[in-house]
Amino acid sequence: MSGNASMDLGPSPRCRELLAVLEEFMRERVYPAERVYAEQLAQAGPNSHTLPPIVEELKAEARSRGLWNLFLPDISGLSNVEYAYLAEVTGRSPYIAPEALNCSAPDTGNMELLHLFGTPEQKARWLEPLLDGRIRSGFAMTEPEVASSDARNISTSIVRDGDEYVINGHKWWTTGAADPRCELLVVMGKTDPTAEPHRQHSMVLVPTNTPGVEIVRSLPIFGYHDQHGHCEIRFTNVRVPVTNLLGREGEGFAMAQARLGPGRVHHAMRALGMAERALELMVRRAMSREAFGGPLSDQGVIRTWIAESRMAIEQARLLVLKTAWLIDRVGAKGAATEIAAIKVVAPRVARYVLDRAIQVHGGAGVSDDVPLARMWASARILAIADGPDEVHIRTVARQELRRYR
Repeated sequence: MSGNASMDLGPSPRCRELLAVLEEFMRERVYPAERVYAEQLAQAGPNSHTLPPIVEELKAEARSRGLWNLFLPDISGLSNVEYAYLAEVTGRSPYIAPEALNCSAPDTGNMELLHLFGTPEQKARWLEPLLDGRIRSGFAMTEPEVASSDARNISTSIVRDGDEYVINGHKWWTTGAADPRCELLVVMGKTDPTAEPHRQHSMVLVPTNTPGVEIVRSLPIFGYHDQHGHCEIRFTNVRVPVTNLLGREGEGFAMAQARLGPGRVHHAMRALGMAERALELMVRRAMSREAFGGPLSDQGVIRTWIAESRMAIEQARLLVLKTAWLIDRVGAKGAATEIAAIKVVAPRVARYVLDRAIQVHGGAGVSDDVPLARMWASARILAIADGPDEVHIRTVARQELRRYR
């Protein structure tokens, strides 16, 4: 940890005000909208990727309450610690609350990239409508043919031809690309295969409707189809102007890292929001169900699960807040070990709590009558998405070993 500065992890006065507004919004509008959202999705047909109209209503309402684009410090004026508290609350309803606030992945990361590295023209064309919630975007990095856990393996080719780049490659798990509102793909690929490994890749902005872009299918997560989709995409001789390069050639890796720092805090806190919701559902269920002569909440094993869940959530939250505080003070580079740690710890805690909550609900827990099963599927994919846990554990181990060298 850097310096001897005192660590203030509490919500600031402004954060407390926003939290009060957000919690009221969740109570009044978001939780009641969950059933409507499910019904509208069902009516649109199996595996529809059209946004249920209720979400546009929620977006307008969130905007009118001043809950819009809070994730971007330069716009919201919030620190990472302040935003972390808000992200956790949105995680309690992870399929609609983040988007209602225009704070859902992968758009948040893409907006950060455009904000940090975009040219004025790129910002006008893509960042403005994204910040306005009019369009969506995807981040095309992972590939089916290589182990993308080692991002140096990414092999999509981006070759310069006059004033154009020609892109050929095969991607999958490009979240958001099935949504009809998705107009932009941020594509990572190799511009210089001869450079040293971390300087071979670049990012290029590819409009979804460019000839040669084929969205093959959306992949389910444990059978659940997300409205935004997680897509397999083929790029065949896709041509874009060289002005669509994001940042500079060979900086793809560095930019991917910049994109992930604050994003890790968002994901981790939303995972803890899911855990809090699961714990609440578990406690209510345990108190309302009778078995063996009394409420389930009298059973020692259930009390242990409740206590262990509370303790695990509190520990994880403190680690995430410490990480957010470090990013605020020394930037993502200086907080690299903690960023790796929370990527593993927060979803792991969410899975633990969700699993116990499912068990307390019995058969209802694995149904769609309560949000637990779907949340568990989301928490499970987080052990693989954005680099598998093992890669991040390796980072923490390397740092620990370095101290004794």
